[in-house]
Amino acid sequence: MAAQSNQDLPLGSAAPAFALPDTVSGRTIRLSDYAASRALLVAFLCNHCPYVVHVRQGFVDFAREVQPRGVAIVAISSNDPGTHPQDGPEQMQQLAREAGFSFPYLFDETQQVARAYHAVCTPEFYLFDASQRLVYRGRFDGSRPGGSTPVTGAQLRSAVESVLAGRPVDATQLPSVGCSIKWKPGSSPGG
Repeated sequence: MAAQSNQDLPLGSAAPAFALPDTVSGRTIRLSDYAASRALLVAFLCNHCPYVVHVRQGFVDFAREVQPRGVAIVAISSNDPGTHPQDGPEQMQQLAREAGFSFPYLFDETQQVARAYHAVCTPEFYLFDASQRLVYRGRFDGSRPGGSTPVTGAQLRSAVESVLAGRPVDATQLPSVGCSIKWKPGSSPGG
């Protein structure tokens, strides 16, 4: 498992559109569903990555804290279930229920949404303001599997608090580190 990181989608970018199935409700969830939100957080996750497993409960707790304050959250898995069956829609649904996700867990079967966001790893977080412009892209916090740093969500939490307070988000942002997205055979993140 090689750690991957990314910061390619420039700050200020408009949120790339998506229309993906929620593995729990079966509904199609669209970017436009969140047009009235104070902020939108798009999290690229998956079921199996040790980096995601490490922050999962902290992220679920964080989501429950900020959603009542007007922060919309969607999680997206773009992994190829052909090579990683534990990341398939049925397994996603089961995990979302077991972990108590309070947000949709969307399946990006074509991997086009991951490409549009320039996502390369899990977990990876993209925070958009009320105008759906990118203000933060990076890590949840500095914790790592097997490390001694506690899971706090410090970096993402700081960005969310800035957006909710109407303050600029600190432009010094650290990239997320995690497992590479499992691309389908013959595809690549750039194309």
